[in-house]
Amino acid sequence: MIPNGKNLLLERQKITMLESYIKEQRKKKDILLMTHIVMGYPSFEESYEIVRQMVAAGVDLMELQIPFSEPMADGPVILKANQVALEKGSTVKKCFDFAQQVSKEFPIPFLFMSYANILFKYGIKKFSDHMAKINLKGAIVPDLPPEEGADYIKAMKKNNLSPIYIFSPETSDKRLEYLSCFASGFVYCMARKGVTGKQTAFSDDLSLYLSRCRSATHLPLAVGFGVKDKADIAYLKGKADIAVIGSQTIRIVEEKGAAATGDFIQRLF
Repeated sequence: MIPNGKNLLLERQKITMLESYIKEQRKKKDILLMTHIVMGYPSFEESYEIVRQMVAAGVDLMELQIPFSEPMADGPVILKANQVALEKGSTVKKCFDFAQQVSKEFPIPFLFMSYANILFKYGIKKFSDHMAKINLKGAIVPDLPPEEGADYIKAMKKNNLSPIYIFSPETSDKRLEYLSCFASGFVYCMARKGVTGKQTAFSDDLSLYLSRCRSATHLPLAVGFGVKDKADIAYLKGKADIAVIGSQTIRIVEEKGAAATGDFIQRLF
């Protein structure tokens, strides 16, 4: 059964913990920074060190990706990290254990990022209940649109968790408004179509697209896919609420090791 977006929008009177946090942080900063790690890459011990350094450097929130064998939205950098993590024994259970540890020890919101197959195999209600139990705040599931996600939306809403939906430059205004009915926490705006990690043109076209996104939702806007340095983040100030660094951080880890993470993040501010 396809969920009724208008009814959901009317019902959603309660602001989620994630949305409240973002709006409070935005009172203090021109733009927030969200980073992305693949749990178990290069190892769980190094993943922990990367999280520790990122939080110490001032990251505001973080995506924790559960590795998957066919990560369709991810480019070669994150795809390789997924493959390495799986080869080294990363499992959904180990990822939940890791997420529980970091969400308990560090004072920022953590979200899961993964793919629908993981949730279906685990059990959607069980997955959402477990997320709530370990104090995660939301999830990004790029291959689970609202038309196929009634059970997921219901489970997340029950636990006051945020299902994060994705806008792209190719999304029509009508579709943007439809997706916004189901989203909470924030909306993830792809800076371009395609997969993560490729070059993005930070231009007037991107600015116009983000204006369309802003008109379609009252939620904060996060922008990712190609954000890689201080200049990109500076460009997004006034146009978005959150800049998302994903592939570039993993490149730094691959080239220089986990110990270089903190210095890289500090140079973004």
